Amino acid sequence: MNKVSLIIQREYITRVSNKRFLLMTILMPLIFIVFIFGSAFFAASIKEETKIAIATDPGFLKDHIKSEEEDVIFEFTNDVDSLNYSTKGFDAVMYPAIENEKLIANIHSKKQLGLEKSNYIDRQLNKAVENNLLLLRGIQQSTLDSIQNASKENVTIKNLVKDEKGKNKESNAGLAYGIGFGSGILIYMTMFIFGSMVMRGVAEEKTNRIAEVIISSCKPFELMLGKIIGIAGVGLTQLLLWITLITALTTSITLFLPVETLHQAQQLQQAPMPAANIANANMAAKIMEAKTTLTEGVNWFLIIGFFLFYFLGGYLFYASLFAAIGSVINEDPQEAQQLMLPITMPIIFSFVVLNGVLANPSSNLSVWMSIIPFTSPIIMMGRIPFGIPNTVPYWQLATSMISLIGGFIFTTWFAGKIYRTGILLYGKKVTWKEMIKWTFRKS
Repeated sequence: MNKVSLIIQREYITRVSNKRFLLMTILMPLIFIVFIFGSAFFAASIKEETKIAIATDPGFLKDHIKSEEEDVIFEFTNDVDSLNYSTKGFDAVMYPAIENEKLIANIHSKKQLGLEKSNYIDRQLNKAVENNLLLLRGIQQSTLDSIQNASKENVTIKNLVKDEKGKNKESNAGLAYGIGFGSGILIYMTMFIFGSMVMRGVAEEKTNRIAEVIISSCKPFELMLGKIIGIAGVGLTQLLLWITLITALTTSITLFLPVETLHQAQQLQQAPMPAANIANANMAAKIMEAKTTLTEGVNWFLIIGFFLFYFLGGYLFYASLFAAIGSVINEDPQEAQQLMLPITMPIIFSFVVLNGVLANPSSNLSVWMSIIPFTSPIIMMGRIPFGIPNTVPYWQLATSMISLIGGFIFTTWFAGKIYRTGILLYGKKVTWKEMIKWTFRKS
């Protein structure tokens, strides 16, 4: 056991003191924060104003169609057509007309309108037709305006679920989706990064004949186990530093926002603002909403606790297999890719179906994939944010955790058999068929 601890210490200190480790530890949280809040910033500021001239009026549009968004402006005019709309300062010209009791609107523009703007125009025209039909059937304009004003933002949906104590608790599907997807992609990336690190480390020591020196004083299995646990310690250290840095950055994000922008965001929630300031206020509101989503309304102790378990469990499950591959490959990259394919396919498949699992976290496919150890690290972490024991019953969680632990014990035994033979094998291409035969060979 002392030999294993020495190998763990060597692997850990060598990698933690590496400049690349320090650089990635600092840069990754910054990249994460820039991605999250940069997305909110560009979502609010990327909108482009589109002016649309309405050249004809079937008789009711002018009274009912309105510019409710700051990036789509309608203007009724008689001196604009499909030839001069651009010189008149418009981005498009629309010719609405009634044909066979239906409203047909032809829009001329130099470039295609985006999907969001096309849908907005369609909604405005449908609303105008609906209002006109109501007026024709005797509904007064004052009554119609009163109903529309009362119905604006008049629907609030709250999904209440019972917690462990039997009390109703409001759930947030969007928040659970974001945490589940973020956890899944982080485990997906780290399993590839640190698993490949184990494989490269074993392959380099084999190529440089360092392994021959080391195993002269310890067993091959002890060398593999020490390397896996040592790199797991490196990954866990980096992950904890990432969580600490991301938490510190998200809680202090408001310090980087101008005071005027925050003031505009508060005003936007209380009263309408001038159109010139709405874009900045929307940007600030989105950033504040993202900050609140990351820091409030989540049992982070529960999420982080299970994340660490599935991160370590998934890593240990796959790292032993990566180590086994590293012990049999020589210097041919193509050989490594061929042997890695059966191992990487379950990881890739888990990530591919993650979106479907997040949309239906209680489906039969989601349940079984969260129990099978090949897919459970990613899939179960996608389900847990939706609630325990509501979405993920205790028996499913316990079965998943036991299966993952059992899977790690099996893959360690399986990889140890391969590692023992492969680490001293040179100049021969090995197939999975031969590697499986080694596992049944008596010591």
